[in-house]
Amino acid sequence: MRRRDFLHRSTTLGAAACVGLAAAPGATTAATPGTPPPTQPKPPAIAIPPFRLEEFGITELQHDMASGRSTASGLVEAYLERIEAIDRHGPQLRSVIELNPDALSIARELDKERASKGPRGPLHGIPVLLKDNIDTHDRMTTTAGSLALSGSIPPRDAFLVERLRSAGAVILGKTNLSEWANFRGSHSISGWSGRGGLTRNPYATDRSTSGSSAGSAAAVSANLCAVAVGTETDGSIVSPSSYCGIVGLKPTVGLISRSGVIPISASQDTAGPMARTVADAAALLGALVGVDPRDPATLGSQGKGFPDYTRFLDPKGLRGARLGIAREQFHLNRLTDPVLEAALAALRRVGAELVDPIVIPPLRAAGDPEQEVMLHEFKAGLNEYFRSLGPAAPVGSLRDLIAFNERNQDRELGYFGQEILIEAEKKGPLTDPAYLEAKGKCSAWGAELEKFIETHRLDAIVAPTTGPAHVLDLVTGDRGLGGSSTYAAVSGLPSITVPCGSVSGLPMGLSFIAGRWQEGRLLSLGYAFEQATRARRL
Repeated sequence: MRRRDFLHRSTTLGAAACVGLAAAPGATTAATPGTPPPTQPKPPAIAIPPFRLEEFGITELQHDMASGRSTASGLVEAYLERIEAIDRHGPQLRSVIELNPDALSIARELDKERASKGPRGPLHGIPVLLKDNIDTHDRMTTTAGSLALSGSIPPRDAFLVERLRSAGAVILGKTNLSEWANFRGSHSISGWSGRGGLTRNPYATDRSTSGSSAGSAAAVSANLCAVAVGTETDGSIVSPSSYCGIVGLKPTVGLISRSGVIPISASQDTAGPMARTVADAAALLGALVGVDPRDPATLGSQGKGFPDYTRFLDPKGLRGARLGIAREQFHLNRLTDPVLEAALAALRRVGAELVDPIVIPPLRAAGDPEQEVMLHEFKAGLNEYFRSLGPAAPVGSLRDLIAFNERNQDRELGYFGQEILIEAEKKGPLTDPAYLEAKGKCSAWGAELEKFIETHRLDAIVAPTTGPAHVLDLVTGDRGLGGSSTYAAVSGLPSITVPCGSVSGLPMGLSFIAGRWQEGRLLSLGYAFEQATRARRL
């Protein structure tokens, strides 16, 4: 199914309808009529070595370095060992697609700088992972998970990478993702890419990570890094964050530059922080924001962003907050209902005023304008990205990419196709009447949603991010219990997901969606909710 159909279509969540990946290929055969199904052998327990930095946040890591108990190079070595034990071996999460061969030398230089000048700020020496659609001009490649871009080194860092390096962060490596940010085939498998294989959920390795920022979510959740950067067009930060039990913040479009990020939609794309705590997400966000002449969308953020978002962390941030409950999103199934109602009870308990229910204006009166916009903008944006790579680019256009996949079907198209790429290639330029009409509908709906929040005096709209992680299925692709990401995606508004509980050990997240440039308010609400519930579990 298409990337957004996964987020919005409700289906039954259960292993009976799926081919689970816990068993080795060929280990079972279909039962004949009248015979009981074969029992699956329980996978052997995997010994996970102890990890001293488990659940350490940025503050704890900085304290360790300031006290001399650790160093930036020591942190890098520790996380590299953890990646080797958990990602490459053990449960083999396959969340990290490539490691930075210069990470250790960069960390050593930052250690020298700390000793001589002191730290630059909260990210000095902190190991950070980046989604593999974010350009780095170093000895790592940037491929969006596609074999078509194997070996591609962009001519310069993405703007957000420049910001991270300036803040003293150590780029530890790149994370796997749903190939082309899950904008390739109509029956896609979230977390799978031709280059990186399939990323697995740390809570249950036969379950999905969701996507497309699959590797970033799994790596953060499994303590393979301090924090990570993901990207979102519709759900690609918040959905995998919810599935993997972490905090994900999707900012207002334009708060973080997209220059040097492989695009889907100029109208909706953004990068954002993914972390185990709201405090860490706030610390990372401050390092990512900034006006970038290469991305005109950031011009609107002038004076709207902050270098330090930790100032908004208030354990009493929900007291008196007016929250609109998108009740039509809440009934996922009988197992999730108690978790969500308990989350609402927690909001009331700490002093929030719940406007329950609210009825949000519908987007899809006719057709699917969001998909139409994404198809047109993907073709235009991707072709421009390929041109930016220069004459050495492995592929030069969307048409070339489609042809590459056809020539390499065994490696790229074995599990699902490239129908979305083909559909996008058929679209005209951004002056096409069909695009302009769809763009107008989306813009009008986004303005209506903003007006709705303002008219009802809401600090935020509250909805479940999505359901618990579905079983991996290489035959029919993704399935899920719906999601609420499209509200913020189409409108360009910010949202944050925070763990709110679990179903059978599988995490769930609660989303808060606010007005434009209200990231500080969202962090305040999310932090207060996190402190009141302490819902994240290892």
